[in-house]
Amino acid sequence: MGGAYIARKLLAALFTLFFVLAFNFFLFRVMPSDPVSINARSERLTRQDIQEQLENFGLLDPLPTQFVRFVGNTFQGDFGLSFVTGTPVTAEIGARVWPTVLLVGLSTLLATVFGVLIGIKGAWKRGSAFDTTSLFGSLVFYSMPEGWLGMILILIFVGWLGWFPAGGYTSGLESGFGNIVDVAKHLFLPCLTLTLGYIGEYAIVMRSSVLEVKNEEFVATARAKGVRDKDVRRHHAVPNALLPTLTLVFYSFGFVLGGAIIVEYVFSWPGLGALTYNAINDLDYPVLQAIFLLSSALVILFNLFADILYGYLDPRVREG
Repeated sequence: MGGAYIARKLLAALFTLFFVLAFNFFLFRVMPSDPVSINARSERLTRQDIQEQLENFGLLDPLPTQFVRFVGNTFQGDFGLSFVTGTPVTAEIGARVWPTVLLVGLSTLLATVFGVLIGIKGAWKRGSAFDTTSLFGSLVFYSMPEGWLGMILILIFVGWLGWFPAGGYTSGLESGFGNIVDVAKHLFLPCLTLTLGYIGEYAIVMRSSVLEVKNEEFVATARAKGVRDKDVRRHHAVPNALLPTLTLVFYSFGFVLGGAIIVEYVFSWPGLGALTYNAINDLDYPVLQAIFLLSSALVILFNLFADILYGYLDPRVREG
């Protein structure tokens, strides 16, 4: 792959990241509230106390000065203190990252694998009962809100069948391998919710890609040579149809994170989604600012991976 193509994509990603950094700074300074007005709700604060808080938060400095300080602190990993707990924001986020990585990562993997397989089989057997049923199911799950789906699963698997706990990360009563099993039980329903919520999207895209590839001349040539049907599908059609689906996985990563906010709240899953929801209710701006920047940076990074992957697999993109 040409170095100019990668450099061009990397430069665009850095420019986008800087724009997000600047937008993140000014967004939380045009909000109807700020740290001082939030804390000033207490009648115990005097005018002098409020003035001291303005100085402590640096809100008396000119905006350019505040922005330079904000950028410097961001690159040092310093996002300030939480208004609610008083602990460093990095510690708040660090304690919530891995539950979200576990939930979103596993859900994305399962949705991709099963969505791709469903799309391949449905497209190759177009018009069959499996294709009709899977396409209908994909459209239903694709259009279904994750929060509503999660509550339905709670009613079925918790209220009716009683197979799984209603929420949380662990019961805290087990250790060793028993704790792993306990976490898996708590993970099942939120993971199933996100998997069902996004499996339809991948299945529809993969089905469309395979149907398009089936009409290409190289597939007809392979069949004319007497290649077995399953080998045509496995070695000719599927590899060429995978490209749009793989790039979709990277591009849609940000939407999966957005869906995780509702799912984590519904299932009381202690990840970044639940932290975001609580920070919005508590007007905990430092936490919101850090999560917004982290989420945006991850989306930009995954989009960069998708662009590079697309350029590697399809030379026409690099030439364009």
